[in-house]
Amino acid sequence: MIALIMGSGIALIFTMVTMPLFIRMLTVRQYGQVVRDDGPTSHATKSGTPTMGGVIIIAAVILSYFATHGLLALMGRPSSGISASGLLVLLLFAGMGLVGFLDDFIKIAKKRSLGLRAWQKIVLQAAVGIGFAVLSLNFPNEHGLTPASTAISFLRDTNVDLAFAGPLLGLILFVLWSNLIVTATTNGVNLTDGLDGLATGAAIMVFGAYTIIGIWQQNQACGLDAASNVCYTVRDPMDLALLGAILCGALIGFLWWNAKPAKIFMGDTGSLAIGGAIAAFAILSRTQILLLVLAGLFVIISLSVIIQVGFFKLSGGKRVFRMAPLQHHFELAGWAEENVVVRFWILGGLFVAAGLGIFYSEWVVAL
Repeated sequence: MIALIMGSGIALIFTMVTMPLFIRMLTVRQYGQVVRDDGPTSHATKSGTPTMGGVIIIAAVILSYFATHGLLALMGRPSSGISASGLLVLLLFAGMGLVGFLDDFIKIAKKRSLGLRAWQKIVLQAAVGIGFAVLSLNFPNEHGLTPASTAISFLRDTNVDLAFAGPLLGLILFVLWSNLIVTATTNGVNLTDGLDGLATGAAIMVFGAYTIIGIWQQNQACGLDAASNVCYTVRDPMDLALLGAILCGALIGFLWWNAKPAKIFMGDTGSLAIGGAIAAFAILSRTQILLLVLAGLFVIISLSVIIQVGFFKLSGGKRVFRMAPLQHHFELAGWAEENVVVRFWILGGLFVAAGLGIFYSEWVVAL
């Protein structure tokens, strides 16, 4: 537990201290947000606000992870050590953040609201996602347990194994399945990142949930005096919990500067990185389907865009919402931005609570 407190504290302090320096540097260089022309007119005042705050979030998480393990070693504290699972989370987190950084930098350099072309973004994200998926099926520990498995998981691995027709086909299907999850989460966070603090606050709750799940899985790990029919075969759950706590600390520090009126935006650098980390947690903690509940806010915001675009095309130009994503619909309905953000945070918190309730209830029933 000391590791979680230490890691989240380092991340929080690093973000709180370095963010104003980063904001000042971006302001001097005039690296400001270019607001979309088709967004709410009230957002015009946000044009020029420094962006790419995700750079500090990524730096804080990586630094805090290695610093925590280093300090624990110096203190002689028991630690699971740097794990394959932890490094894989950082790979997907930083890799997606790099794609977002390229997108943000092009927007700033060319003073436009569009960065990478769609095909460029897809290729880069696929490259990172494929690398993560393939590597996650390797690096078995002393018990032969790899960070991920080819089985589709809900609250733990199910009997639905993608390797049913052989290892090669299983690998291909797992890569496709993994990339579907990564694409969904990165797009979900990216679409939610439209109001000051909205995506940040929602993500804090999700990472908080995965911190709790990691601790529980560690305490009920197979072979650690847990009942054999309800134990968890998750590799490195405590290291995943540590990263969840670190991400919470980094995002809380960022939220201080991102709350309305935002002094800085996370940009695609932050939203893609956060989405990648959420996907990594779902895959490596064997809670892939549960993610639909834990990240329910991101899901309904993504669905609002799918519904809006689909209905617009099928109906010949009619709309279901005043504007999509969903948060902008309520803005145009007259809700103040702060009301939308807080109410959506409440909704996100209810989804997280429901997800944790389902996770714990399954253990109780199985026991």
